[in-house]
Amino acid sequence: MLVYPSSIDLSSSTLRYLTTRLRARQRETGTRWRRLFVSRQALLVLAHLRCGDTYARLAAGFGIGVATVYRYIREAIDVLAAAAPTLAEAMKTVQAKALVILDGTLLPTDRVAADTPYCSGKHKRHGMNVQVLTDPFGRLLWASATLPGSTHDLTAARRHGIIDALAEADVKCWADRAYQGAGRPVRVPFRGHRLKRWKRRHNRAHAKTRCLGEQAMATLKGWRLLRKLRCSTNRITDIVKTVLVLHHASTRG
Repeated sequence: MLVYPSSIDLSSSTLRYLTTRLRARQRETGTRWRRLFVSRQALLVLAHLRCGDTYARLAAGFGIGVATVYRYIREAIDVLAAAAPTLAEAMKTVQAKALVILDGTLLPTDRVAADTPYCSGKHKRHGMNVQVLTDPFGRLLWASATLPGSTHDLTAARRHGIIDALAEADVKCWADRAYQGAGRPVRVPFRGHRLKRWKRRHNRAHAKTRCLGEQAMATLKGWRLLRKLRCSTNRITDIVKTVLVLHHASTRG
């Protein structure tokens, strides 16, 4: 098998952050020996998440077994997912912002045995629904747990308690038409084809603000593993939380 060097478009601060978290985990568990140094394990995990490299490719590249690759990645995801901010913690950050943007996206997955709940009629593909909150500049603040792709965005937002949390925090929220009927905290554009001029102006201004939220979606999809998930649907929430924590670590660095 041929092995070649490659690169990961992440800062060294992200690698240092993950290395520090993994080293702390090893001290807690009393681990004395590993096939890879902790810094190499961190690099392996980033290659998987950012580049979408498979277990087999990583095993060949790092000179270890596929089962070892699985354990290393599983350990890192468990460590980082536990550090992800909760909705309550995100609301404290949101209260300092002029407004927040709410949007949902579909994370594509392989077909699963119970296809119907995971098939999105809007996107015509299988996946998991995730809700995202961003600041007025399109910076990713918080990501929800995932739900089957057939879940409507408004239903997902209510199920996660996002609407109630925004109302309680008294935060202005911009969202698209999918959240029509969410209530006072969420502002959506007017619906219809023959709108009055002032309503059309309102919709244009609303779209200019809301489109910044697409940058957060691009941030998520920049982690190539999220472009086509091949793991168990039970693990996708932890993967999203892991990506969120690493993103915040890279922006702080």
